[in-house]
Order: sequence, then structure tokens, then C-alpha cells
Amino acid sequence: MLRSFTLADLDAAARLLRGGGVLAYPTEAVFGLGCDPQDREAFERLFALKQRPSTQGVLLIAADLAQVERYIELADVPAAVMQQVRSSWPGPHTWVFPRSAEVPAWVAGAHAGIALRVTAHEPAAALCRAFDGALVSTSANPHGQPPARAARTVRDYFGDALDGVLDAPLGGQGSPTMIRDALSGAIIRG
Repeated sequence: MLRSFTLADLDAAARLLRGGGVLAYPTEAVFGLGCDPQDREAFERLFALKQRPSTQGVLLIAADLAQVERYIELADVPAAVMQQVRSSWPGPHTWVFPRSAEVPAWVAGAHAGIALRVTAHEPAAALCRAFDGALVSTSANPHGQPPARAARTVRDYFGDALDGVLDAPLGGQGSPTMIRDALSGAIIRG
């Protein structure tokens, strides 16, 4: 059964995630689908909901740098690059880094790197704080459909196949965050 959570229920939403659940939650521009990145079974359920090829990989969203640092192969990232990234976070900036051995293969898909964002959108950041770690973040929609911009759309797309939805406001962005390669600065998604 699909459970609905509000910002007052963040601890319960985090328990659902720690228990292997898949949760939709608001991000800067669209609702995202999330789960514990270390939980392969939850991750596979998320991809089944999206009907998305597992080779595509996903990004991880966090409340602060400490929640994503372990996923970055820091020895391969120049200090100047890390300084640039730190100056953009928290914010609507997703960066692709060389990934550390801490990144589960299923999260990265066929990609050599890992996409990470430290969000400034308070509902998503508060969820990461309640969960005490980074979460998978991929748009809440079946593959090929428009991303959900309302909790009602999430419910229409997934119904009871989804474990929960955090019904809170989106951020003010009109489109999903830009994704850039941290080392080269190249734009991967504009």
C-alpha cells in the first residue's frame, strides 16, 4: 500500500527507506524516486517501477558533502576541482566524479563515474538528514513519460507498486539540474 508522508513524518519516511522501501520525494524541479543506494533489492524494484534499463545508472542526492564524499575517488580529483564543486554546493548542481569502490556497481550502471548532488532544496535535504546518508535520485516517471511534478502524478504513475511518497513542495527550478563532468567541466545534461 502506498503510504503518504509529510515533512512532519520524515523519520517514518527514513525508516521506510532503511527497511528497503522505494519512496518518491520532491527535488528542485521534479519528484524523484529514491532508495538506499546500498540496497540492491530496493534498487532493482526502483528500476522495475521505472521500466528503465539498469545500464543507465542514477545519481545520488545528499544533504551535505560528508554524505557523498565516500563515493568519490578523491585521489583522482584535483584540489581546485573540489574547491569549485564545494562552492556550488549545496545547490542545483550535479557533478560526475571518478567513483570510489564504495559505489555499488548497480548504482553506476555502465558508467565509469558517479553523479552526485548536494541539494539546497530543503525537503530533499531534510529527507537525506533523516535517512543519515545519500539517496538514489532518479525522476519519478515510467521510462519515456514526463517526470512527475506533483504527488498526485506520482500516485497515478505507480499506485500501490510504490511504497511511499513524501508530499512536499518542489523547488523553483523549471527543469532537472544540469549534470557536469567534474574533471573536464563538460555538460552531460543541460
